[in-house]
Amino acid sequence: MNHQEQVFDFRECILLLKSTGRKARDLQELRDVLTAVSDQSIYHHTYEYFVKDIGVEYTNDFAHWAGEFLEERSLAEQLSTVDPFDYRNIPDVRGELLAKIDAYLTQSPSPRAVWPGDEFCFNEAVSIIFPARVRVRNLAEFLLAIKYIEPASIYYHFYAARMRLGNGRDDFSEWLEAALGETELAGTIRAIDPFMNSLGEIRGRIIREVEQELQRDMEAIVP
Repeated sequence: MNHQEQVFDFRECILLLKSTGRKARDLQELRDVLTAVSDQSIYHHTYEYFVKDIGVEYTNDFAHWAGEFLEERSLAEQLSTVDPFDYRNIPDVRGELLAKIDAYLTQSPSPRAVWPGDEFCFNEAVSIIFPARVRVRNLAEFLLAIKYIEPASIYYHFYAARMRLGNGRDDFSEWLEAALGETELAGTIRAIDPFMNSLGEIRGRIIREVEQELQRDMEAIVP
């Protein structure tokens, strides 16, 4: 493998929000709009929720709104079980969200409406990808970069990559395996669940795994 192939070029992304003009005041309206809104909007409110790095109490915008504004905690818990990374495409995610809402409406057909100003606003987002101006060539440099790179870069390479590459793959593990031959380390990082960890937790786990691998490498060369 040549020198150029071994370089990992970190990138970042920012999201530019665009309103769809669709809103929901109560759960029935949320359900009705959810059936018709674009796949891009579903993607934004589920997959791109993780770029906010606000913990894992909720796992998508729909669950957050149901819990914090509708005050339907039970529904929020159910919606938070929808792991978008378990589905092959956005229509499947949409279908699972609708199934959760329909089941809840069967039990609670008339949930309350939110106060004016607290409506759920359906948005889409355009991702702007740009170089982070951080390039690494070995495991030690990678560790240093992971410690200080912006969260948006972790999101792009670990979360967004899963939709781009498919099959649960991410940019970090792909590079570690292909460029550095770190197959075991790559497998460990690839196995980190993006759904059950915040961005900060993802960073911390990658740091620990890489530090342990570097320590093993150093012990192996000490006579």
